[in-house]
Amino acid sequence: MTNQSKKSSCCQGAVQNQNNCCSTNMQVAATSTASHANSTSEGINNTVTVAVKNEKKEDCCSADDPDESDRGNCCPSGGIGTDEAPCCSSSKTQTETSCCSPIEVATSEISCCINSTVKDLDTLSKTDTLAGSNCYTADTCKSTAAAQHKALSNSPIMTYNVSGMDCGACAKTIEKAVRMLPGVQSVKVQFSTGKMKVAAKEASQLTIIPKTVSKLGYSAVELPGNGETYVVEGMDCGACAKTIENHLRKIPEVKHIEVNFSTGKMQIDHEADKETIIREVQKAGYKAELSSKRNPSDPEEKKSFDFGSISVAGSGILLVLGFGLSYTEIPSLVSVLLYALVMVICGYKPLKSAYYAVKSGSLDMNVLMSVAAIGAAIIGEWLEGAVVVWLFSLGAMLQMRSVNRTRHSIKELMDLAPPEAWVRKGGDLIKVAVEEVKLGDTIVVKAGDRIPLDGEVIKGESSVNQASITGESIPVDKTVNDNVFAGTVNENGTLEINVTKLVEDTTIAKIIEMVEEAQGKQAPTQAFIDRFTSIYTPVVFVLALLVIAVPPFFGFGTRSEWVYRGLELLVIACPCALVISTPVAIVAAIGNAAKNGVLIKGGTSLEIAGKISAIAFDKTGTITEGKPKVTDIRVCSGSQESLLEIAKTLEAYSNHPIANSIVAYADELNIHQLEGDKFQSIAGKGVSALIDGRTYFAGNVKLFNDLKVTIPPVIGDIQEQAKTIVIVGSRQAILGVICVEDTIRHITVKAIQQLEADGLKEMVMLTGDNEKTAALMAKKSKVNRYFANLLPEDKVTSIKKLQQEGYKTAMVGDGINDAPALATADLGIAMGGAGTDTAIETADIVLMADNLEKLPFTIKLSKKAITIIKQNIWFSILIKAAALVLIVPGWLTLWLAVLSDTGAAILVILSSLRLFKMK
Repeated sequence: MTNQSKKSSCCQGAVQNQNNCCSTNMQVAATSTASHANSTSEGINNTVTVAVKNEKKEDCCSADDPDESDRGNCCPSGGIGTDEAPCCSSSKTQTETSCCSPIEVATSEISCCINSTVKDLDTLSKTDTLAGSNCYTADTCKSTAAAQHKALSNSPIMTYNVSGMDCGACAKTIEKAVRMLPGVQSVKVQFSTGKMKVAAKEASQLTIIPKTVSKLGYSAVELPGNGETYVVEGMDCGACAKTIENHLRKIPEVKHIEVNFSTGKMQIDHEADKETIIREVQKAGYKAELSSKRNPSDPEEKKSFDFGSISVAGSGILLVLGFGLSYTEIPSLVSVLLYALVMVICGYKPLKSAYYAVKSGSLDMNVLMSVAAIGAAIIGEWLEGAVVVWLFSLGAMLQMRSVNRTRHSIKELMDLAPPEAWVRKGGDLIKVAVEEVKLGDTIVVKAGDRIPLDGEVIKGESSVNQASITGESIPVDKTVNDNVFAGTVNENGTLEINVTKLVEDTTIAKIIEMVEEAQGKQAPTQAFIDRFTSIYTPVVFVLALLVIAVPPFFGFGTRSEWVYRGLELLVIACPCALVISTPVAIVAAIGNAAKNGVLIKGGTSLEIAGKISAIAFDKTGTITEGKPKVTDIRVCSGSQESLLEIAKTLEAYSNHPIANSIVAYADELNIHQLEGDKFQSIAGKGVSALIDGRTYFAGNVKLFNDLKVTIPPVIGDIQEQAKTIVIVGSRQAILGVICVEDTIRHITVKAIQQLEADGLKEMVMLTGDNEKTAALMAKKSKVNRYFANLLPEDKVTSIKKLQQEGYKTAMVGDGINDAPALATADLGIAMGGAGTDTAIETADIVLMADNLEKLPFTIKLSKKAITIIKQNIWFSILIKAAALVLIVPGWLTLWLAVLSDTGAAILVILSSLRLFKMK
């Protein structure tokens, strides 16, 4: 933002014009600053501004730099009829010179009259009316907002794939830069999904966006806005996904397509009608259905018992019948016809898929099996051909059932949130679909029911089981102003909840979206296998053709003998078990983690987690509670009650964490607050006030040394214990000392001990405390190493030092203040994801609960996943190698080759499903 634009802010000269949309805060009382300093305390601001509560709220501006990207609403939050100055205007010029930052002019034009600034397109597209307070009348504001929303909804919108981002801060940087571009009305960048959505006044204004993003060091690739998601049935390995992709890419109307075997989803941008897309997928031998129209509670397992299952069972009977008849006096032609019928019934779908695979340039298992079966029939091995086709169909059906079980973990999450909600309309309760509930609506949830949407409790008290979100089985008490999440269970009383997130934006919806995104990301191992099989399959295919053609040409054996061996090689060329060995394990592990309150963002993060040898913990809020508590009180003069009365009076107007802890402690003991006057802060030392005609002080040792008050020896003894102290006294004497300490989380200590037992070498604490305090906290928390006296930027240096020492390092923090360290570490782990979007956006792994209880489970699950993936890969390779060896002496048969391939694939899937059982 330029200086000129800053000068145009409506805050300038607002004191002279009281009717301006912003005016200076007319504070009745002076601002006082309380200081609670002790060199042993970490992360606590020494200076806190304490304003007297009697303040006339006339402004709508923040004192923050208007360039800040996370600006709140520029308008007052008061309701209609308040005496706050008007902030709305129908004039665009006035809006652009409002106290809102110019980079958010487009959204501020809409949100000027609402309680919170609308910052993203999703919110704008989901609400037709934006309820809020208007400085004139509610009807005028609503109609204006609706009209402006309609104008924005007609604006061209483009979605981009953004690569190069390594933390949430990168997303903010891109957002800020793109907002400054001419014509841009709204922009939202999601670091976790790598997507950016932009709306502009004209389509031509979107053309410069990729270049702008490129200048920042990232790349933005345009995705057409007509994208749809389809659920595809019938895929049993990654080659099937490639076949569908290659086939649909040949359709001119298809602009972009990506088929994910792991999730069974197809993302496609096209200009054709939906029926055409579904029909083309069916041509390739699969079924497709729009994801939005699919009932997530209808499991695919039930749908899989259709013609495919019946045909496999029926053809199996025909196969046995034909085999039995071949030992009777009935002509062999009858058995041949039965075998041929089996091949037609079970081979129709593979043959159809093979045709489109060849047509699109793919060489998948359907092609190999079809060639093998047809070849067997040509050389007169009808029984072998029928067994090949039947075993292949049986294996494909069993694979689909097993793979669907891994995908079912997402469907279970979808089913957690109820589809309907009881909404209070006036005095009535109306049951409506959750999609129809608007922001600000009041929903009522009775005891025993699941909460349908995220919101804030406005009435009632209850215990809520949040296991579906955080993985914690112990219910959490909820009362007024507490946040609740969709999909959690209200166990006791009735709750009235103000809806704060629409159904698409709830925490559970975000988890589902990110888990699906994560399951679709290739792990390094999977990427290597895909490259390997892309070479292996064509090589073996060519080798099989050479085996069929070359030896008979030189007179070695009969042609039928070498054709048979060549067909065996074709079957062995199918890499299905090898290809499926990694993605199924990753999907199973990520799905299990999600059900236990852990969000793992892809196979890469899963693999790295299994290789971690050192974990660095941010102290405040991770190892400790992050909330100072009064631990003990030492009285030097008078009683403890009088000491706390004076302390509470001095600290009552402060928002400092230490002051809040003292006031809260006094409230628990029902301590009375005295009348105080002439509150004054003493920078870097403490605070003072006149109480009952005498001036009292609360602060650190330095404050009372300046006052020339004798410091009792007991205070020195307390400081040796590395506790934060607040001394209370007057100019004449010290009344006592209040000791405050950030307590250790017991769950953290237990988690650290479990991690060490699981083989992790270094448990490291990062803290800004001095050496003595850090040593004491390290001893209490059971970490075996610590870095002290760290500034926020020093945490990155500490992580790099661990990496230089050869440790694969993970960083654990809250995902808000630790973003640089989380990005620097080999693996970033944030906790408290259920309460903050920032944690979900920032880290590689998110612990939804606000503790480390699930961290040992996550590391153990990751290690188990890597072990199973390695077992799957080696098992698949050894089976292929054994089959190749058996071909040479002629001991391998076609049906045995098929059995080894499909059997290996099924065993690999079943092996991967073990990850679901980990707890």
